[in-house]
Amino acid sequence: MKAVLYAAGRAVRLGAEFAECPKILIEIGGRTLLEWNVSNLAALGVREISIVTGHCREAIQRELPALEKRHGVRVTEVFNPDYTEGSVLSVQVSVPGFSGSESPVLLMDGDVFFAPEILRRLVESKHPTALLIDRDYSTADDDPVLVPVKGGRPVEFLKKWTGQADLVGESIGFFKIDPLDIPLIVKASALRSTGDRRRESYDEIIRDLVHEGRFGFEDVTGIPWTEIDFPGDVEVARTEVYPAIATAETASVSGERGEGAGVSH
Repeated sequence: MKAVLYAAGRAVRLGAEFAECPKILIEIGGRTLLEWNVSNLAALGVREISIVTGHCREAIQRELPALEKRHGVRVTEVFNPDYTEGSVLSVQVSVPGFSGSESPVLLMDGDVFFAPEILRRLVESKHPTALLIDRDYSTADDDPVLVPVKGGRPVEFLKKWTGQADLVGESIGFFKIDPLDIPLIVKASALRSTGDRRRESYDEIIRDLVHEGRFGFEDVTGIPWTEIDFPGDVEVARTEVYPAIATAETASVSGERGEGAGVSH
């Protein structure tokens, strides 16, 4: 299994404090977000990781040799020179690294801090192509991508979604793509790599597959995680999510349930 971490963006919403630091290099609990991702992937047996860079790529490049040595993985940088345009272009540059894969590929937003259990649920999902949802979401200070589910399948993937569904959750931003569905990713990214569509989000690629009924889902409500978009999210990650993850891991080692800490965003 391969994984692709998308970390090319400029993180303008984080403000001046983080202007010269890619989000994936923000430190939480003594590790960068990048190292947390690599560590969690390595623990599940993922040995090939690509990281799509753009803004401040040199800072990320400097971290890779040590991460490879510490975690026994291969980490390959893929540079998106057009990172100031739509994130769909980050998918486009990453496609050559997995287009012929015979095993599932994980596509992951690089700005999510999460408990390892979340990733395990995705990797071990019974659905060949799967996404994750959290039903405990809020629209008060953010604009989450919502995933309504009907008849056991996601039917939409959209911000500001309204309507009727059996249940609705926020997307975590992690996706497992079956080899049979990889050509759909390749095709959808190619269609958006020219003209005005270059400014689209790669959410639109995932949305295409949702509309085609390719995705199953796993509900990870109650397992700690947060997306890091604003300065307050960094504080939440450090003071709420990290302690919740540490507590859950301690409980797991003690033979107790390792979830249900109730911190998510």
